[in-house]
Amino acid sequence: MSRDPAIGAALRHYWGYDGFRPMQEDIVTSLLAGRDACVVMPTGGGKSLCYQLPAALQAQRTAVVISPLIALMQDQVAQLTQMGIPAARLDSSSSQEEQRQIQRRVLAGEYRLLYLSPERLARADTVSWLQRAPLSLFAIDEAHCISEWGHEFRPEYRQLSALRQHFPDLPIAAFTASATQRVRHDILQQLQLRDPAKFIASFHRPNLRYVARACQGADEQETLLLRALAHYRDQHVIVYAPTIARVEETTDRLRGRGIGAVAYHGKMDADTRRRNQETWMSDAARVMVGTIAFGLGINKAAVRAVIHLSLPKSIEQYYQEAGRAGRDGEPADCLLLWQRRDIGLLAHFIERTEDDDERERAWQRYHQIKNFAEANACRHRQICLHFGERPKWESCSACDVCGYQPEALAGKAGAQKVAPAAKKSRKRGSGTASTTAVGGNPELAAYMRAWRMATARAEKIPAYIVLHDSSLGEICRVLPTTPAQLRTISGLGDKKVERYGAAILEALRSFKAGERVAPSEEAAPSLSPAGETMRLLAQGKSFEEIAKVRERQLSTVISMVADLVEQGEVVWQSHWVEAATMLRIREAVAERGFERLKPLRDLLPDVDYSQLRLAIAILRRERTFV
Repeated sequence: MSRDPAIGAALRHYWGYDGFRPMQEDIVTSLLAGRDACVVMPTGGGKSLCYQLPAALQAQRTAVVISPLIALMQDQVAQLTQMGIPAARLDSSSSQEEQRQIQRRVLAGEYRLLYLSPERLARADTVSWLQRAPLSLFAIDEAHCISEWGHEFRPEYRQLSALRQHFPDLPIAAFTASATQRVRHDILQQLQLRDPAKFIASFHRPNLRYVARACQGADEQETLLLRALAHYRDQHVIVYAPTIARVEETTDRLRGRGIGAVAYHGKMDADTRRRNQETWMSDAARVMVGTIAFGLGINKAAVRAVIHLSLPKSIEQYYQEAGRAGRDGEPADCLLLWQRRDIGLLAHFIERTEDDDERERAWQRYHQIKNFAEANACRHRQICLHFGERPKWESCSACDVCGYQPEALAGKAGAQKVAPAAKKSRKRGSGTASTTAVGGNPELAAYMRAWRMATARAEKIPAYIVLHDSSLGEICRVLPTTPAQLRTISGLGDKKVERYGAAILEALRSFKAGERVAPSEEAAPSLSPAGETMRLLAQGKSFEEIAKVRERQLSTVISMVADLVEQGEVVWQSHWVEAATMLRIREAVAERGFERLKPLRDLLPDVDYSQLRLAIAILRRERTFV
């Protein structure tokens, strides 16, 4: 229980928790006392509660939260509103009238939290009206973005250095999951924090098992990926790919093998990104394949593996992305399946950096991540040392260097060698909506997930905002029959019980009476990506039209068609490549062969890559029958 009854009561009332995670209460107490703070806490450590709770306790005053993503702000506001904490956001998606109304309510002290982008806060008009508002504190999320030494430096964050000048009497709190000592010092300096309370959590995540495997080529990498996904066939997995093309190709290959996968990258429109994210978050697809654009603010506890298909740009990036596994404290694999060519690709992009200082910093990050992947040294220890933490142990037993043998890469399903897991209090433990977590009752898990999804769709919010996986899993285990029993479920505050309690109890009664998920609510069978592409081709659709229908990049569609041509699944159509261009390609192939595209590209720099890719496919197919 909390040392302060008021703080403990708020934690129970709004969040439905009986206890804090490490450091949370001290951070809350410090902010309530009006002190600046710098908080470095790993992904899943509960950073947002640290500024939301003190904000909730300060009536008639508003905490201003600086956040880098509109989608993240939307979700946070939706969650707070559901909990009964008045909150709002100001961003470009709001109409002028909505923005004026929000400003009036902030000036009247009606909100406890207001979310803004750093660009918005940099505007003189925003500063002007905020200076007239009753504010409680400023919370800077993803604060490492303010430092040029950070792995995600954003120039717009630099403008936050003016906060102290504009609001000299308000506490400023900086929050980040991944900041080296140098970056932490830069954060303190840039934000001009005054005698800040510093809360630096350990960077050691003992429940994560780090494995780095240098693959000899794309075939070995794909084999290992498929083995890992087969091993975690009933669990959630995140796969990080280095480019948009790799994201889409990997997603299509997995779907073609019957693996439920969705894609996420920056060139998707916002609605598609949000839909795919919700599909994964609500268990309708178990594998998310994304670029680095995916993951910020994702609150899914039961991710059993994060798999990288290339070397990240930095240890900070890897730590942040890999840290999205095992947020429930249970063992999880972080698999880095890289190829030697990744090193050359990273070096190539670094050399293209125009700013001399940034290029030097990029080279430092390059050497650090390269050494992490290649060095025969404990990977947990390497990470801790990188962030300035000096562990007392030499061997972790939870990485490949220290003897952990991942059965996920050996193609075996079943029991694993379990690394030491983090200790958890009963009220802040794991609990998921997976089959394992609900005591082996997959029908109940499926039924309650379907109820959650139907509720979310009716309210037009993401399913995890209705109930987190951990709360849903605990409901399935405890099987409460009264509102009082529901209030003992971790994560169900008073407002949640008031809003959804009767519906949850009715759903449990219906399941007990024999009701099950209706067939229409289950995943409907669909064509494979290749089958869908062939169907659209047969309808006479152009490559551009197919890309639009399938929500894929044009290059991804053409690459798939080329593969299908080479395999004999699709009939070659001469209009795809002009006759004169085809003749030139044949001559180039006669000179240099068609095993690799680069020598041909060197000979034919003016030929469109898509046409070259298609032409080579039919030439390879023809050679097969010579």
